Amino acid sequence: MKSLLFILSLFLLLHASARSIHVYPGKGSPLRLALQSASKGDSVILHTGTYTEGETLHIKTAIYLIGQGNPVIDGEKKYEILVIESEYVTIEGITFRNSGTSGYEDIAALRILNKGYIFIANNRFEDTFFGVYSQHAYHTTITNNYFKSGGINEQGSANGIHCWKSDHMLIVNNYITGHRDGIYFEFVTNSTIAKNKSESNLRYGLHFMFSSQNRYLSNTFSNNGAGVAVMFSKGIHMKGNKFIDNWGDAAYGILLKEITDSQVEENEFTSNTTAIYLEGSSRINILNNRFISNGWAVKMQASSTENEIHANNFQGNSFDVATNGSLQLNNFSGNYWDKYEGYDLDRNGIGDVPFRPVSMFSVIVERNPPVLMMFH
Repeated sequence: MKSLLFILSLFLLLHASARSIHVYPGKGSPLRLALQSASKGDSVILHTGTYTEGETLHIKTAIYLIGQGNPVIDGEKKYEILVIESEYVTIEGITFRNSGTSGYEDIAALRILNKGYIFIANNRFEDTFFGVYSQHAYHTTITNNYFKSGGINEQGSANGIHCWKSDHMLIVNNYITGHRDGIYFEFVTNSTIAKNKSESNLRYGLHFMFSSQNRYLSNTFSNNGAGVAVMFSKGIHMKGNKFIDNWGDAAYGILLKEITDSQVEENEFTSNTTAIYLEGSSRINILNNRFISNGWAVKMQASSTENEIHANNFQGNSFDVATNGSLQLNNFSGNYWDKYEGYDLDRNGIGDVPFRPVSMFSVIVERNPPVLMMFH
């Protein structure tokens, strides 16, 4: 009991000793000076106005940086705006605007550098190169932020949320548009991406590589250049997402390349050139999804085997299934096909005549793509 009272007293003492440092826009880099003078546990309160500090800001101790009245930190299109170099930092209520850009450096509005237990919430990122760049971060939450950039081409733009060699990331309820990729993962593990809306990005709404044991839940990816790409990973759980209006010559709802031992369930694929494209992917359970009004619902290369496609709904697609192989090495069962014209004499809800979802015309198109002009 005495030890508990001692810990409680110590907590109250530390809390009582923390300061609130109020910062107002003005001459002499007031924000930089406030960050340099802040101690562990202090709150730096940034008041309404625009701050142009002339150089990159650094946070090197555990503090709260809180905006009141939507203050703006402007990078003047010249430099990286803020680098976090301490654990237990909170950034909330600030607009980061006009970060620098570079063809050879990864310049970000906000960079997390080799630290964890970071909380980034309710901020705006406007006209930035990279929005948030997580480098060797861990146990970090990025939530309720707004990312909007004006990318014109892939070479001159970067990603909204970029995570590299990070672990236990929680990315929830963000809106991302106008970037190269909305969300990018590389060598990221044990993380969750949920309830985000990533739309009208130049390349992918979500792009990740070499990132295993992650979950993607209830996101919306719409009108992106090529939809979503999931590559060279295993143990991925993709549930309850919406893949909508990803149209183009090489566009798809989701590309699964070299993916194994994963789940794709209860997603909605609507009006994509190709809803799911599988290449070199095995032991994936594709179940309880809706494929509606896509060009191709499922394109499965012969290199993809041992996949279970079960209890899905196929409606209004030009082609339900296409493949470049001739052997059936995957299992289709219990799916609804709107093109089925067989009968059900015993009225058990299952057609008595097997349905063959790969049409002759889809085989011809796979071997001779220009023939597609003759489809109608």
